[in-house]
Amino acid sequence: MKVADAPLATKRPVELKKHGDVRIDEYYWLNEREDKEVLAYLEQENAYYEAATAHTSDLKEKLFNEMRSRIKEDDESVPYLYHGYWYITRFREGGDYPLYYRKADREGAEEELLFDCNAMAEGHQYFNLRGINISPDNQWVAYGVDTVGRRIYTIYIKNLVTGEFYKHEITNTTGSSVWGNDNTTLFYTRKDEVTLRSDKIYRHVSGTEPTTDALVYHEEDEAFSAFVYKSKSSQYIIFGSESTLTSEYSILSADKPGGTPVVFQPRIRGLEYDISHFEDHFYILTNADGATNFKLMKTPVGSTAKDSWQEVIGHRDEVLLEDVDIFKKYLVLSERKEGLNLIRIIRWEDGHEYYIPFDNETYTAFASTNLDFDTETLRYVYNSLTTPASTIDFNMDTREKKVLKEQEVLGGEFNKDNYASERIWVTADDGQKVPVSMVYRKGMVRNGQNPLLLYGYGSYGAIIDPYFSSVRLSLLDRGFIYAIAHIRGGEYLGRNWYEQGKLLHKKNTFTDFVACSKALIAENYTSPDHLYAMGGSAGGLLMGAVINIAPQLYKGVVAQVPFVDVVTTMLDTSIPLTTGEFDEWGNPEDPEYYEYIKSYSPYDNVEEKAYPNLLVTTGLHDSQVQYWEPAKWVARLRERKTDDNILLFHTNMDAGHGGASGRFEALREEAMEYAFLLDLECIRD
Repeated sequence: MKVADAPLATKRPVELKKHGDVRIDEYYWLNEREDKEVLAYLEQENAYYEAATAHTSDLKEKLFNEMRSRIKEDDESVPYLYHGYWYITRFREGGDYPLYYRKADREGAEEELLFDCNAMAEGHQYFNLRGINISPDNQWVAYGVDTVGRRIYTIYIKNLVTGEFYKHEITNTTGSSVWGNDNTTLFYTRKDEVTLRSDKIYRHVSGTEPTTDALVYHEEDEAFSAFVYKSKSSQYIIFGSESTLTSEYSILSADKPGGTPVVFQPRIRGLEYDISHFEDHFYILTNADGATNFKLMKTPVGSTAKDSWQEVIGHRDEVLLEDVDIFKKYLVLSERKEGLNLIRIIRWEDGHEYYIPFDNETYTAFASTNLDFDTETLRYVYNSLTTPASTIDFNMDTREKKVLKEQEVLGGEFNKDNYASERIWVTADDGQKVPVSMVYRKGMVRNGQNPLLLYGYGSYGAIIDPYFSSVRLSLLDRGFIYAIAHIRGGEYLGRNWYEQGKLLHKKNTFTDFVACSKALIAENYTSPDHLYAMGGSAGGLLMGAVINIAPQLYKGVVAQVPFVDVVTTMLDTSIPLTTGEFDEWGNPEDPEYYEYIKSYSPYDNVEEKAYPNLLVTTGLHDSQVQYWEPAKWVARLRERKTDDNILLFHTNMDAGHGGASGRFEALREEAMEYAFLLDLECIRD
């Protein structure tokens, strides 16, 4: 990996003063996306990456080809029924993007092609279509398109009868929209042009100029983001607004889309709730009155304030209530106990209930697309670290299940019986037990010599469930163990698990990951010469923090789009997402939070010491974590680190937070990361 000297960014020190403290940022100038010198530096880093990894070109191509060979290229989804039509998504051989179809639910009906995203993506380096929204009369479709990767969508409207496109385009939106029941009124959410916060919901009437659209809802609090959707019953347009800790909804009859939304329950700081409509009641999933793990309540349609809510499913300390699905005959609850998914089914008529049985040590199961209200069929998805995903229709009356589709792994070499999974519990610094899920090829010997990739995230309550990945087989079949650390900051063990990993408890996330790393070494699954770590976005922050805390534990680390310049970003409210993040990280305008965040912010804590081998990635148009955070971090690491380990930085100049948009181009990015790890293990084929 030894090549010509790596790029060294010019140092132009800037003093950043706050609360009497002065931070010197030598690379502050890198935050000018359009500056030619900045772009030139990023291109230099990309050129250095290419030169430093030239010897792995064949390996990257081999990894890409084998990852692609496992994918059924001419694949299709299981159809679902909605308003008299079956909807299906297909991929054709060689196509990077999906094709969307529908077919009327009647004898002899022919399929209609709604969108060929391959054709639509031509001429674009990045393409994403989302928010497909069919009008109640099935004649119109609204949808959003982003061709930059910054998650700013333009909404288009198409007549499904004539095939003609509506002449007006609606710009700067989230891509999602909702039709009123009159088939002419469309509600959508716009973004603030600077912060990209979704803050305004508009009402558009067919045949009118978007410039005349009426503002229906304006979320003025910078900590909140707004959104709009329709109830499963199709009777209500629901306007929502949420921050990390608080939510509020307003409702409007879908039959009277020209009306004024009525607040469901005014916001109370710390009160979170979601609403679903069923007959003459609304059902509320909420943390009200200390229900940390949430409970289910109901209230009459005409009396929605909190003092009218009545308990349906009470709070349980050991069970997290994650979601509800309402059917005509059944209530379906998605729960989580000791980290494992549970699906609970309750009959409205008599309250009789049962759980769908699952028997794996570590697995993932969740309710899928269930748009039909009057049905006995629940559709759910099941998979595990060793078992490809299955889409299953479950008859809630007879308890019979029908596997509609199991993910195919092509190539002829995959056999799920060749792999084993397990879950271990690690003792954290403060005595808490942290679960770790693992998968590996059978025959693995715990001799400390196994290469092991430990993945982590640990923020926003997001849960990294143990899911199957055909891409991951390229590591497993070369002797790697793959592990997920279910650290605090996520909700794997309930809401309190999340609360213990945020704000002034954030460091638990980092020390949990380090504890998991040490335990895997102590139990001889691996050793510091063979242990690797990976995380993206807030998980990239995790990577930055742990290599400041315990760099000696890791041979190599992959930090994907890492959030590493925490203090500066959280002090700049013009940056997308900052204001909505204060309840997650704290507001550094408060001296206590300033000092705490500064104490772990990776960029502010780079030291003159040895660091592991590093691969850092970003996207120039990233709207979640701005590219300059990893760029500055890499520049400072290059200046200060005392080791001869490799430090690689790659910027996708055409994409944003999620990387490449095409399914095959995305595989190239994964092949790039895997080649980095395998090369460090001297595995080059």
